[in-house]
Amino acid sequence: MAQSTKHLFVGGKVFLHAKQPGLETEPQFGDAIYVQDGIIEHVGFEGEDAISKCRAAGAVVHELSGRTILPGFIDGHIHLLRLGQSLKKAALDHCENEDDVRKAIKDHAVANPDEPRVLCKGWMRYMSKPLASLIDDLDPRPIYVDSKDLHTTWCSTSALKELDAENLKDPEGGKIERDADGKPTGAFEEAAVFTIIWPFLAQTATKKNREDWIRAAVQAYNGSGYTGAIDMAMEEQAWATLLEMRKEQSEEPLPFRLAAYWLMRPSTSEADALAQVDWAIEVHKELNAEKSPDLHVVGIKVVCDGIIDACTAYLSEPYLKGADVVKASSGQPFWDAKILKAMVSKADAAGLQIALHAIGDAAITMAVDALSTCSPKNRHRIEHLELASSRDAKRLGELGITASVQPVHADPWILRAWPGLLGHRCERAFPYREFSDGGAELALGSDSPTSPWDIMANVYVATTRKSYRNTKYDNVVNYNFRLGICESVVAASYGSARSVFWDNRLGSLEAGKVADLTIWDMEWEEDKLLGASIKETWFNGEKVWGT
Repeated sequence: MAQSTKHLFVGGKVFLHAKQPGLETEPQFGDAIYVQDGIIEHVGFEGEDAISKCRAAGAVVHELSGRTILPGFIDGHIHLLRLGQSLKKAALDHCENEDDVRKAIKDHAVANPDEPRVLCKGWMRYMSKPLASLIDDLDPRPIYVDSKDLHTTWCSTSALKELDAENLKDPEGGKIERDADGKPTGAFEEAAVFTIIWPFLAQTATKKNREDWIRAAVQAYNGSGYTGAIDMAMEEQAWATLLEMRKEQSEEPLPFRLAAYWLMRPSTSEADALAQVDWAIEVHKELNAEKSPDLHVVGIKVVCDGIIDACTAYLSEPYLKGADVVKASSGQPFWDAKILKAMVSKADAAGLQIALHAIGDAAITMAVDALSTCSPKNRHRIEHLELASSRDAKRLGELGITASVQPVHADPWILRAWPGLLGHRCERAFPYREFSDGGAELALGSDSPTSPWDIMANVYVATTRKSYRNTKYDNVVNYNFRLGICESVVAASYGSARSVFWDNRLGSLEAGKVADLTIWDMEWEEDKLLGASIKETWFNGEKVWGT
Protein backbone atom coordinates (compact mmCIF):
# COMPACT_ATOMS: atom_id res chain seq x y z
CA MET A 1 0.00 0.00 0.00
CA ALA A 2 1.33 3.41 -0.97
CA GLN A 3 2.24 5.70 1.89
CA SER A 4 -0.20 8.53 2.53
CA THR A 5 1.10 12.03 1.80
CA LYS A 6 -0.01 14.82 4.12
CA HIS A 7 0.74 18.53 3.85
CA LEU A 8 -0.23 21.31 6.25
CA PHE A 9 0.20 24.94 5.22
CA VAL A 10 0.16 27.53 8.01
CA GLY A 11 1.36 31.01 8.83
CA GLY A 12 -0.12 32.92 5.90
CA LYS A 13 -3.39 33.72 4.18
CA VAL A 14 -5.64 31.08 2.61
CA PHE A 15 -8.20 32.53 0.22
CA LEU A 16 -11.71 31.42 1.15
CA HIS A 17 -14.02 30.87 -1.78
CA ALA A 18 -16.36 33.79 -2.44
CA LYS A 19 -19.71 32.83 -3.93
CA GLN A 20 -21.08 35.32 -6.47
CA PRO A 21 -18.54 38.08 -5.73
CA GLY A 22 -19.17 41.62 -6.99
CA LEU A 23 -17.33 44.89 -7.39
CA GLU A 24 -17.15 45.65 -3.67
CA THR A 25 -16.66 42.10 -2.36
CA GLU A 26 -13.82 41.97 0.16
CA PRO A 27 -11.73 38.80 0.33
CA GLN A 28 -11.97 36.48 3.31
CA PHE A 29 -8.95 34.49 4.44
CA GLY A 30 -8.18 31.57 6.69
CA ASP A 31 -4.63 30.84 7.77
CA ALA A 32 -4.35 27.07 7.41
CA ILE A 33 -5.09 24.39 4.83
CA TYR A 34 -4.56 20.62 5.11
CA VAL A 35 -4.02 18.36 2.11
CA GLN A 36 -3.94 14.56 2.13
CA ASP A 37 -3.30 12.31 -0.86
CA GLY A 38 -3.97 15.10 -3.32
CA ILE A 39 -7.29 16.20 -1.80
CA ILE A 40 -8.05 19.24 0.34
CA GLU A 41 -9.25 17.88 3.67
CA HIS A 42 -9.66 21.07 5.68
CA VAL A 43 -9.52 24.83 5.19
CA GLY A 44 -9.69 27.08 8.21
CA PHE A 45 -7.61 28.46 11.05
CA GLU A 46 -4.50 27.26 12.79
CA GLY A 47 -6.09 27.23 16.23
CA GLU A 48 -8.82 24.79 15.26
CA ASP A 49 -8.80 21.25 16.66
CA ALA A 50 -8.84 19.84 13.12
CA ILE A 51 -5.51 21.53 12.37
CA SER A 52 -3.99 20.30 15.63
CA LYS A 53 -4.98 16.76 14.68
CA CYS A 54 -3.33 17.20 11.30
CA ARG A 55 -0.07 18.13 13.00
CA ALA A 56 -0.36 15.14 15.31
CA ALA A 57 -0.99 12.87 12.31
CA GLY A 58 2.49 13.64 11.03
CA ALA A 59 1.72 16.06 8.21
CA VAL A 60 4.62 17.87 6.58
CA VAL A 61 4.28 21.46 7.79
CA HIS A 62 4.88 24.27 5.30
CA GLU A 63 5.42 27.70 6.86
CA LEU A 64 3.96 30.35 4.54
CA SER A 65 5.69 33.30 6.24
CA GLY A 66 2.80 35.60 5.48
CA ARG A 67 2.33 34.55 1.87
CA THR A 68 -1.06 33.96 0.25
CA ILE A 69 -2.51 30.68 -1.01
CA LEU A 70 -4.88 30.98 -3.96
CA PRO A 71 -6.48 28.21 -6.05
CA GLY A 72 -4.64 26.78 -9.02
CA PHE A 73 -5.68 29.07 -11.86
CA ILE A 74 -7.38 27.88 -15.05
CA ASP A 75 -6.88 29.97 -18.17
CA GLY A 76 -10.33 30.39 -19.70
CA HIS A 77 -9.02 30.82 -23.27
CA ILE A 78 -5.72 29.46 -24.58
CA HIS A 79 -4.14 28.01 -27.74
CA LEU A 80 -1.80 25.44 -26.19
CA LEU A 81 0.20 24.20 -29.17
CA ARG A 82 0.51 27.72 -30.62
CA LEU A 83 1.70 28.94 -27.22
CA GLY A 84 4.46 26.35 -26.98
CA GLN A 85 5.54 27.09 -30.53
CA SER A 86 5.56 30.83 -29.85
CA LEU A 87 7.99 30.65 -26.93
CA LYS A 88 10.93 30.58 -29.36
CA LYS A 89 9.58 33.15 -31.80
CA ALA A 90 10.97 36.65 -32.12
CA ALA A 91 8.84 39.01 -30.02
CA LEU A 92 7.78 42.22 -31.74
CA ASP A 93 5.50 43.49 -28.96
CA HIS A 94 7.88 46.33 -28.10
CA CYS A 95 8.04 47.65 -31.67
CA GLU A 96 6.51 51.00 -32.55
CA ASN A 97 7.27 51.31 -36.26
CA GLU A 98 8.62 49.56 -39.36
CA ASP A 99 12.26 50.15 -38.42
CA ASP A 100 11.72 48.52 -35.01
CA VAL A 101 10.04 45.54 -36.64
CA ARG A 102 12.80 45.05 -39.19
CA LYS A 103 15.51 45.27 -36.55
CA ALA A 104 13.79 42.74 -34.27
CA ILE A 105 13.35 40.26 -37.12
CA LYS A 106 16.94 40.71 -38.32
CA ASP A 107 18.39 40.32 -34.82
CA HIS A 108 16.43 37.10 -34.29
CA ALA A 109 17.48 35.73 -37.68
CA VAL A 110 21.16 36.40 -36.98
CA ALA A 111 20.90 34.84 -33.51
CA ASN A 112 19.25 31.68 -34.88
CA PRO A 113 21.16 30.72 -38.04
CA ASP A 114 20.26 27.02 -37.90
CA GLU A 115 16.49 27.39 -37.81
CA PRO A 116 14.79 26.53 -41.13
CA ARG A 117 12.41 29.47 -40.83
CA VAL A 118 12.32 32.84 -39.11
CA LEU A 119 9.21 32.86 -36.92
CA CYS A 120 7.96 36.02 -35.21
CA LYS A 121 5.03 37.12 -33.05
CA GLY A 122 3.39 40.18 -31.55
CA TRP A 123 3.16 42.41 -34.64
CA MET A 124 0.32 44.96 -34.78
CA ARG A 125 -0.94 46.88 -37.79
CA TYR A 126 0.06 50.30 -36.52
CA MET A 127 3.71 49.18 -36.61
CA SER A 128 3.93 48.37 -40.32
CA LYS A 129 1.99 47.23 -43.35
CA PRO A 130 2.13 43.42 -43.86
CA LEU A 131 4.00 43.47 -47.17
CA ALA A 132 6.50 40.78 -48.14
CA SER A 133 8.63 43.42 -49.86
CA LEU A 134 9.32 45.10 -46.51
CA ILE A 135 11.06 42.05 -45.01
CA ASP A 136 12.44 40.10 -47.99
CA ASP A 137 15.93 41.58 -47.64
CA LEU A 138 16.27 40.57 -43.97
CA ASP A 139 16.91 36.86 -44.54
CA PRO A 140 16.60 34.38 -47.43
CA ARG A 141 14.74 31.89 -45.24
CA PRO A 142 10.92 31.96 -45.13
CA ILE A 143 9.72 34.57 -42.61
CA TYR A 144 6.36 34.22 -40.86
CA VAL A 145 5.13 37.03 -38.62
CA ASP A 146 2.09 36.42 -36.42
CA SER A 147 -0.08 39.38 -35.56
CA LYS A 148 -0.66 39.83 -31.85
CA ASP A 149 -4.23 38.58 -32.19
CA LEU A 150 -3.30 35.60 -34.45
CA HIS A 151 -5.83 36.78 -37.04
CA THR A 152 -3.16 37.74 -39.59
CA THR A 153 0.13 36.14 -40.67
CA TRP A 154 2.60 38.33 -42.56
CA CYS A 155 4.82 36.32 -44.90
CA SER A 156 7.99 37.03 -46.83
CA THR A 157 8.23 36.12 -50.51
CA SER A 158 10.16 32.94 -49.72
CA ALA A 159 7.35 31.93 -47.35
CA LEU A 160 4.77 32.66 -50.04
CA LYS A 161 6.70 30.44 -52.45
CA GLU A 162 6.89 27.45 -50.12
CA LEU A 163 3.16 27.84 -49.44
CA ASP A 164 2.53 27.99 -53.21
CA ALA A 165 0.41 31.02 -52.39
CA GLU A 166 -0.08 32.07 -56.01
CA ASN A 167 -2.11 28.91 -56.63
CA LEU A 168 -4.13 29.03 -53.42
CA LYS A 169 -7.72 30.19 -53.32
CA ASP A 170 -9.11 32.29 -50.52
CA PRO A 171 -10.71 29.92 -47.99
CA GLU A 172 -14.22 30.63 -46.80
CA GLY A 173 -14.02 33.16 -44.02
CA GLY A 174 -10.45 34.11 -44.93
CA LYS A 175 -8.39 36.15 -47.35
CA ILE A 176 -4.96 36.16 -48.98
CA GLU A 177 -4.05 39.77 -49.72
CA ARG A 178 -3.19 40.29 -53.42
CA ASP A 179 -2.09 43.12 -55.69
CA ALA A 180 -3.89 44.38 -58.78
CA ASP A 181 -2.44 41.48 -60.79
CA GLY A 182 -3.70 38.89 -58.32
CA LYS A 183 -0.28 38.08 -56.83
CA PRO A 184 -0.09 37.58 -53.04
CA THR A 185 1.46 40.56 -51.26
CA GLY A 186 2.24 38.90 -47.93
CA ALA A 187 -0.79 38.85 -45.63
CA PHE A 188 -3.00 35.88 -44.79
CA GLU A 189 -6.09 36.92 -42.86
CA GLU A 190 -8.67 35.26 -40.60
CA ALA A 191 -9.53 31.71 -41.78
CA ALA A 192 -6.55 31.76 -44.15
CA VAL A 193 -4.39 31.71 -41.02
CA PHE A 194 -5.87 28.70 -39.28
CA THR A 195 -6.75 26.68 -42.38
CA ILE A 196 -3.52 27.31 -44.34
CA ILE A 197 -0.69 28.73 -42.21
CA TRP A 198 -1.22 26.75 -39.00
CA PRO A 199 -1.59 23.33 -40.68
CA PHE A 200 1.40 23.97 -42.95
CA LEU A 201 3.74 24.93 -40.10
CA ALA A 202 2.46 22.07 -37.96
CA GLN A 203 3.14 19.59 -40.76
CA THR A 204 6.68 20.85 -41.21
CA ALA A 205 7.31 20.17 -37.52
CA THR A 206 8.28 16.74 -36.22
CA LYS A 207 6.35 14.79 -33.62
CA LYS A 208 9.10 15.66 -31.15
CA ASN A 209 8.76 19.36 -32.03
CA ARG A 210 5.07 19.31 -31.23
CA GLU A 211 5.55 17.38 -28.00
CA ASP A 212 8.32 19.76 -26.95
CA TRP A 213 6.06 22.73 -27.64
CA ILE A 214 3.33 21.30 -25.45
CA ARG A 215 5.74 20.51 -22.61
CA ALA A 216 7.23 23.99 -22.83
CA ALA A 217 3.77 25.56 -22.72
CA VAL A 218 2.78 23.51 -19.65
CA GLN A 219 6.03 24.37 -17.89
CA ALA A 220 5.53 28.07 -18.61
CA TYR A 221 1.99 27.88 -17.33
CA ASN A 222 2.89 26.01 -14.15
CA GLY A 223 5.48 28.70 -13.54
CA SER A 224 2.78 31.35 -13.83
CA GLY A 225 0.36 29.76 -11.37
CA TYR A 226 -1.85 27.76 -13.75
CA THR A 227 -2.86 24.15 -13.25
CA GLY A 228 -5.24 23.96 -16.20
CA ALA A 229 -6.68 25.70 -19.23
CA ILE A 230 -9.39 25.68 -21.86
CA ASP A 231 -8.10 25.31 -25.42
CA MET A 232 -10.14 27.32 -27.88
CA ALA A 233 -8.95 26.07 -31.27
CA MET A 234 -8.32 22.34 -31.04
CA GLU A 235 -7.61 20.56 -34.31
CA GLU A 236 -6.55 17.09 -35.41
CA GLN A 237 -2.77 17.43 -35.31
CA ALA A 238 -2.62 19.02 -31.87
CA TRP A 239 -5.17 16.55 -30.52
CA ALA A 240 -3.29 13.56 -31.93
CA THR A 241 -0.10 14.81 -30.28
CA LEU A 242 -1.83 15.20 -26.92
CA LEU A 243 -3.30 11.70 -27.15
CA GLU A 244 0.08 10.21 -28.03
CA MET A 245 1.68 11.95 -25.05
CA ARG A 246 -1.14 10.76 -22.79
CA LYS A 247 -0.59 7.16 -23.92
CA GLU A 248 3.20 7.23 -23.76
CA GLN A 249 3.35 9.00 -20.40
CA SER A 250 0.43 7.36 -18.60
CA GLU A 251 2.52 6.79 -15.48
CA GLU A 252 3.68 10.39 -15.33
CA PRO A 253 1.13 12.63 -17.07
CA LEU A 254 1.57 16.33 -17.67
CA PRO A 255 0.83 18.40 -14.53
CA PHE A 256 -1.93 20.22 -16.33
CA ARG A 257 -5.63 19.83 -17.07
CA LEU A 258 -7.04 20.67 -20.50
CA ALA A 259 -10.61 20.99 -21.74
CA ALA A 260 -10.79 21.58 -25.47
CA TYR A 261 -13.22 23.13 -27.94
CA TRP A 262 -12.96 21.76 -31.48
CA LEU A 263 -12.47 24.50 -34.07
CA MET A 264 -15.08 24.74 -36.84
CA ARG A 265 -13.81 25.88 -40.25
CA PRO A 266 -15.97 28.61 -41.85
CA SER A 267 -18.24 27.21 -44.56
CA THR A 268 -21.14 28.40 -46.69
CA SER A 269 -22.40 24.81 -46.90
CA GLU A 270 -24.78 23.76 -44.15
CA ALA A 271 -24.05 20.11 -44.89
CA ASP A 272 -20.32 20.68 -44.48
CA ALA A 273 -20.84 22.66 -41.29
CA LEU A 274 -23.01 19.96 -39.74
CA ALA A 275 -20.49 17.30 -40.79
CA GLN A 276 -17.87 19.20 -38.78
CA VAL A 277 -20.19 19.14 -35.77
CA ASP A 278 -20.67 15.39 -36.26
CA TRP A 279 -16.89 14.96 -36.15
CA ALA A 280 -16.66 16.91 -32.90
CA ILE A 281 -19.46 14.79 -31.43
CA GLU A 282 -17.50 11.63 -32.22
CA VAL A 283 -14.27 13.01 -30.74
CA HIS A 284 -16.22 14.00 -27.63
CA LYS A 285 -17.64 10.49 -27.32
CA GLU A 286 -14.19 8.94 -27.64
CA LEU A 287 -12.72 11.03 -24.83
CA ASN A 288 -15.08 12.93 -22.57
CA ALA A 289 -14.95 14.04 -18.95
CA GLU A 290 -16.10 10.69 -17.60
CA LYS A 291 -13.39 8.74 -19.43
CA SER A 292 -10.62 11.31 -19.01
CA PRO A 293 -11.39 14.10 -16.51
CA ASP A 294 -8.14 15.99 -17.15
CA LEU A 295 -8.00 15.84 -20.97
CA HIS A 296 -11.12 15.85 -23.09
CA VAL A 297 -13.13 17.64 -25.76
CA VAL A 298 -16.08 19.54 -24.33
CA GLY A 299 -17.57 21.15 -27.42
CA ILE A 300 -17.17 23.26 -30.55
CA LYS A 301 -15.62 26.68 -31.19
CA VAL A 302 -17.10 28.88 -33.92
CA VAL A 303 -15.41 32.13 -34.97
CA CYS A 304 -18.23 34.52 -35.90
CA ASP A 305 -16.15 37.55 -36.87
CA GLY A 306 -12.66 39.03 -36.87
CA ILE A 307 -11.02 41.80 -34.84
CA ILE A 308 -11.37 45.57 -34.48
CA ASP A 309 -7.79 46.50 -35.47
CA ALA A 310 -8.07 44.74 -38.85
CA CYS A 311 -11.59 46.12 -39.38
CA THR A 312 -12.90 42.54 -39.67
CA ALA A 313 -15.00 42.52 -36.48
CA TYR A 314 -18.68 42.62 -37.48
CA LEU A 315 -20.22 45.97 -36.47
CA SER A 316 -23.72 47.40 -36.66
CA GLU A 317 -22.27 50.64 -38.11
CA PRO A 318 -19.28 51.15 -40.45
CA TYR A 319 -15.73 51.75 -39.27
CA LEU A 320 -14.64 55.37 -39.45
CA LYS A 321 -11.26 54.74 -41.06
CA GLY A 322 -8.33 52.36 -41.01
CA ALA A 323 -5.22 51.42 -42.95
CA ASP A 324 -7.07 48.62 -44.71
CA VAL A 325 -10.38 50.40 -45.23
CA VAL A 326 -10.86 51.71 -48.76
CA LYS A 327 -14.60 52.24 -48.40
CA ALA A 328 -17.12 52.39 -45.58
CA SER A 329 -17.44 48.90 -44.14
CA SER A 330 -18.93 47.36 -41.03
CA GLY A 331 -17.14 44.04 -41.43
CA GLN A 332 -18.89 40.79 -42.29
CA PRO A 333 -19.95 37.78 -40.25
CA PHE A 334 -17.95 34.66 -41.03
CA TRP A 335 -21.06 32.49 -40.94
CA ASP A 336 -24.55 32.72 -42.34
CA ALA A 337 -26.94 33.12 -39.38
CA LYS A 338 -29.09 30.19 -40.54
CA ILE A 339 -26.10 27.83 -40.76
CA LEU A 340 -24.80 29.03 -37.39
CA LYS A 341 -28.13 28.28 -35.74
CA ALA A 342 -28.23 24.83 -37.32
CA MET A 343 -24.74 24.09 -36.00
CA VAL A 344 -25.38 25.22 -32.44
CA SER A 345 -28.74 23.42 -32.35
CA LYS A 346 -27.11 20.13 -33.35
CA ALA A 347 -24.22 20.54 -30.92
CA ASP A 348 -26.53 21.54 -28.10
CA ALA A 349 -28.82 18.56 -28.69
CA ALA A 350 -25.78 16.27 -28.51
CA GLY A 351 -24.77 17.72 -25.14
CA LEU A 352 -21.74 19.58 -26.47
CA GLN A 353 -20.77 22.96 -25.11
CA ILE A 354 -20.60 25.82 -27.59
CA ALA A 355 -18.08 28.68 -27.66
CA LEU A 356 -18.72 31.52 -30.10
CA HIS A 357 -16.02 34.07 -30.87
CA ALA A 358 -17.77 37.44 -31.19
CA ILE A 359 -16.03 40.82 -30.92
CA GLY A 360 -18.11 43.39 -32.82
CA ASP A 361 -21.53 44.43 -31.53
CA ALA A 362 -23.36 42.94 -34.52
CA ALA A 363 -21.47 39.64 -34.15
CA ILE A 364 -22.31 39.56 -30.44
CA THR A 365 -26.01 40.05 -31.18
CA MET A 366 -25.79 37.27 -33.77
CA ALA A 367 -24.08 34.97 -31.26
CA VAL A 368 -26.55 35.66 -28.46
CA ASP A 369 -29.44 35.09 -30.86
CA ALA A 370 -27.94 31.77 -31.94
CA LEU A 371 -27.54 30.57 -28.35
CA SER A 372 -30.92 31.88 -27.19
CA THR A 373 -32.68 28.64 -28.14
CA CYS A 374 -30.04 26.38 -26.58
CA SER A 375 -30.17 24.79 -23.15
CA PRO A 376 -28.51 26.90 -20.43
CA LYS A 377 -27.71 23.62 -18.67
CA ASN A 378 -24.88 23.09 -21.17
CA ARG A 379 -23.13 26.29 -20.06
CA HIS A 380 -22.48 27.76 -23.48
CA ARG A 381 -20.22 30.77 -23.80
CA ILE A 382 -19.24 33.75 -25.93
CA GLU A 383 -15.58 34.65 -26.31
CA HIS A 384 -14.15 38.19 -26.13
CA LEU A 385 -17.35 40.30 -26.15
CA GLU A 386 -15.31 43.44 -26.77
CA LEU A 387 -17.99 45.83 -28.04
CA ALA A 388 -21.29 44.58 -26.63
CA SER A 389 -24.47 46.65 -26.53
CA SER A 390 -26.12 47.17 -23.14
CA ARG A 391 -29.03 45.02 -24.32
CA ASP A 392 -26.80 42.07 -25.19
CA ALA A 393 -24.80 42.50 -21.97
CA LYS A 394 -28.04 41.96 -20.07
CA ARG A 395 -29.15 39.03 -22.23
CA LEU A 396 -26.06 36.99 -21.31
CA GLY A 397 -27.24 36.56 -17.74
CA GLU A 398 -30.85 36.05 -18.75
CA LEU A 399 -29.89 33.19 -21.07
CA GLY A 400 -27.25 31.59 -18.84
CA ILE A 401 -24.41 32.35 -21.27
CA THR A 402 -20.89 32.53 -19.81
CA ALA A 403 -18.98 35.72 -20.57
CA SER A 404 -15.50 34.48 -21.47
CA VAL A 405 -13.31 37.58 -21.35
CA GLN A 406 -9.62 38.44 -21.54
CA PRO A 407 -8.91 41.71 -19.66
CA VAL A 408 -5.39 41.89 -21.13
CA HIS A 409 -7.09 42.72 -24.44
CA ALA A 410 -8.53 45.82 -22.75
CA ASP A 411 -5.07 47.25 -22.06
CA PRO A 412 -5.22 50.92 -23.17
CA TRP A 413 -1.72 50.76 -24.67
CA ILE A 414 -2.83 48.38 -27.43
CA LEU A 415 -6.11 50.18 -28.10
CA ARG A 416 -4.63 53.43 -29.36
CA ALA A 417 -6.03 52.87 -32.86
CA TRP A 418 -9.59 52.28 -31.63
CA PRO A 419 -10.79 55.91 -31.33
CA GLY A 420 -9.94 56.50 -35.00
CA LEU A 421 -11.76 53.31 -36.01
CA LEU A 422 -14.78 53.48 -33.73
CA GLY A 423 -15.23 57.04 -32.44
CA HIS A 424 -17.84 57.31 -29.68
CA ARG A 425 -18.43 53.56 -29.78
CA CYS A 426 -15.28 53.13 -27.69
CA GLU A 427 -17.54 54.01 -24.76
CA ARG A 428 -18.94 50.46 -25.06
CA ALA A 429 -15.55 48.73 -25.06
CA PHE A 430 -15.18 45.76 -22.72
CA PRO A 431 -18.33 46.27 -20.59
CA TYR A 432 -17.44 43.59 -18.03
CA ARG A 433 -19.29 45.32 -15.19
CA GLU A 434 -22.56 45.05 -17.09
CA PHE A 435 -21.99 41.35 -17.76
CA SER A 436 -21.48 40.62 -14.08
CA ASP A 437 -24.26 42.88 -12.81
CA GLY A 438 -26.60 41.29 -15.34
CA GLY A 439 -26.01 37.87 -13.80
CA ALA A 440 -23.63 36.36 -16.37
CA GLU A 441 -21.01 33.95 -15.08
CA LEU A 442 -17.50 35.20 -15.84
CA ALA A 443 -14.54 33.12 -17.01
CA LEU A 444 -11.25 35.01 -17.26
CA GLY A 445 -8.55 33.98 -19.70
CA SER A 446 -5.56 35.34 -21.56
CA ASP A 447 -6.03 34.16 -25.18
CA SER A 448 -2.33 33.26 -25.12
CA PRO A 449 -0.18 33.42 -27.10
CA THR A 450 -1.99 36.49 -28.46
CA SER A 451 -1.44 38.14 -25.08
CA PRO A 452 0.81 37.58 -22.07
CA TRP A 453 -0.66 35.11 -19.59
CA ASP A 454 0.48 36.79 -16.37
CA ILE A 455 -2.44 36.21 -13.99
CA MET A 456 -2.06 39.31 -11.86
CA ALA A 457 -1.53 41.49 -14.94
CA ASN A 458 -4.89 40.22 -16.17
CA VAL A 459 -6.49 41.00 -12.79
CA TYR A 460 -4.79 44.42 -12.76
CA VAL A 461 -6.25 45.47 -16.10
CA ALA A 462 -9.67 44.07 -15.13
CA THR A 463 -9.77 46.10 -11.91
CA THR A 464 -8.00 49.34 -12.87
CA ARG A 465 -8.63 49.44 -16.65
CA LYS A 466 -5.07 50.78 -16.88
CA SER A 467 -2.16 49.50 -18.96
CA TYR A 468 0.25 46.98 -17.52
CA ARG A 469 2.26 46.87 -20.77
CA ASN A 470 3.19 50.53 -20.30
CA THR A 471 2.50 51.66 -16.74
CA LYS A 472 3.47 55.23 -17.63
CA TYR A 473 0.59 55.46 -20.09
CA ASP A 474 -2.19 57.37 -18.31
CA ASN A 475 -5.24 56.44 -20.39
CA VAL A 476 -7.97 54.44 -18.68
CA VAL A 477 -10.52 52.45 -20.67
CA ASN A 478 -14.05 52.80 -19.32
CA TYR A 479 -13.36 52.65 -15.60
CA ASN A 480 -17.10 52.27 -15.00
CA PHE A 481 -16.87 48.76 -16.48
CA ARG A 482 -14.16 47.54 -14.08
CA LEU A 483 -14.32 44.38 -11.99
CA GLY A 484 -13.30 43.94 -8.35
CA ILE A 485 -10.10 42.13 -7.33
CA CYS A 486 -11.94 39.34 -5.55
CA GLU A 487 -14.37 39.08 -8.43
CA SER A 488 -11.53 38.80 -10.96
CA VAL A 489 -9.55 36.22 -8.98
CA VAL A 490 -12.64 34.03 -8.64
CA ALA A 491 -13.45 34.41 -12.35
CA ALA A 492 -9.89 33.36 -13.27
CA SER A 493 -10.07 30.23 -11.15
CA TYR A 494 -13.55 29.06 -10.16
CA GLY A 495 -15.25 30.86 -13.05
CA SER A 496 -13.12 29.14 -15.67
CA ALA A 497 -13.54 25.79 -13.88
CA ARG A 498 -17.30 26.21 -13.73
CA SER A 499 -17.50 27.05 -17.42
CA VAL A 500 -16.44 23.49 -18.33
CA PHE A 501 -18.11 21.67 -15.42
CA TRP A 502 -14.92 21.33 -13.38
CA ASP A 503 -16.30 23.34 -10.46
CA ASN A 504 -17.26 20.28 -8.41
CA ARG A 505 -13.57 19.41 -7.98
CA LEU A 506 -11.47 22.39 -9.10
CA GLY A 507 -11.29 26.17 -8.98
CA SER A 508 -11.56 26.90 -5.25
CA LEU A 509 -9.92 25.95 -1.97
CA GLU A 510 -12.66 23.86 -0.37
CA ALA A 511 -12.68 20.55 1.48
CA GLY A 512 -13.15 17.61 -0.84
CA LYS A 513 -11.68 19.31 -3.90
CA VAL A 514 -8.47 18.42 -5.69
CA ALA A 515 -5.42 20.12 -4.14
CA ASP A 516 -4.45 22.40 -7.01
CA LEU A 517 -3.13 25.52 -5.33
CA THR A 518 -0.68 28.37 -5.75
CA ILE A 519 1.43 30.32 -3.26
CA TRP A 520 1.97 34.06 -3.82
CA ASP A 521 3.93 36.91 -2.38
CA MET A 522 1.38 39.68 -2.89
CA GLU A 523 -0.58 42.57 -1.49
CA TRP A 524 -4.33 42.68 -2.07
CA GLU A 525 -4.47 46.19 -3.52
CA GLU A 526 -5.17 47.26 -7.10
CA ASP A 527 -2.03 49.32 -7.61
CA LYS A 528 0.20 46.64 -6.07
CA LEU A 529 -1.00 43.70 -8.14
CA LEU A 530 1.83 44.03 -10.67
CA GLY A 531 4.29 43.50 -7.83
CA ALA A 532 2.80 40.10 -7.00
CA SER A 533 5.01 37.07 -7.61
CA ILE A 534 4.18 33.39 -7.82
CA LYS A 535 6.33 31.27 -5.50
CA GLU A 536 4.94 27.74 -5.82
CA THR A 537 2.42 25.80 -7.89
CA TRP A 538 0.89 22.56 -6.57
CA PHE A 539 -0.96 20.06 -8.74
CA ASN A 540 -2.82 17.09 -7.27
CA GLY A 541 -1.24 17.82 -3.89
CA GLU A 542 2.33 17.81 -5.22
CA LYS A 543 4.60 20.76 -5.90
CA VAL A 544 5.26 20.98 -9.64
CA TRP A 545 6.92 24.39 -9.72
CA GLY A 546 8.73 26.58 -7.21
CA THR A 547 11.23 29.39 -7.00
